[in-house]
Amino acid sequence: MAEYFSPFPKVTYDIKKNNKPLTLTNITVRFKLKQALQSKNVVYYRYEIQDGDRPDVIADIYYKDSTLDWLVLLVNEVIDPLFEWPLDLRSFENYVQKKYGSLSVAKAGVHHYEKILNSQSKLYDGTIVPERTVIVDETTYNNITDGMRRSISNYDYETDLNDSRRVINLLDRVYVPDVLSAVKGIFG
Repeated sequence: MAEYFSPFPKVTYDIKKNNKPLTLTNITVRFKLKQALQSKNVVYYRYEIQDGDRPDVIADIYYKDSTLDWLVLLVNEVIDPLFEWPLDLRSFENYVQKKYGSLSVAKAGVHHYEKILNSQSKLYDGTIVPERTVIVDETTYNNITDGMRRSISNYDYETDLNDSRRVINLLDRVYVPDVLSAVKGIFG
């Protein structure tokens, strides 16, 4: 991740207000991937993050360069990898325990209630029509028949949220030189 900031401009700033300015990286400058590739029909590949996968590991495997971890994050609009990257099982369980007190409390507590509008079904041509739900309050939930409602525990909510971060896109390798050239052009 440190490589991402290397082309950013430097500024001097007296952060401590002691008349001893420090040289800092200007992280307020932004690079937009879409601008770098706007004249191209770009290809992305779907990748499912496994436990233990980190951006630098994925960049090393796919791009053969671990310093392109910032590109993996940029393509997927991950601003804060600490909170926007999926946690491995141990880290996830530690997070849930810290947030809710224990795994059993998280599993017992209700995050929200859902009304099932329609169940998943399969059309004659094999197309899967996904289940549709809507979040409802507890009173509405209690007035819905058992087969058409469900409560979502805090644990299940956090699991679904973490799992939703597992599918990412990887920019096709052939476009990496264009991105690097654009970064160099923007940041000098």
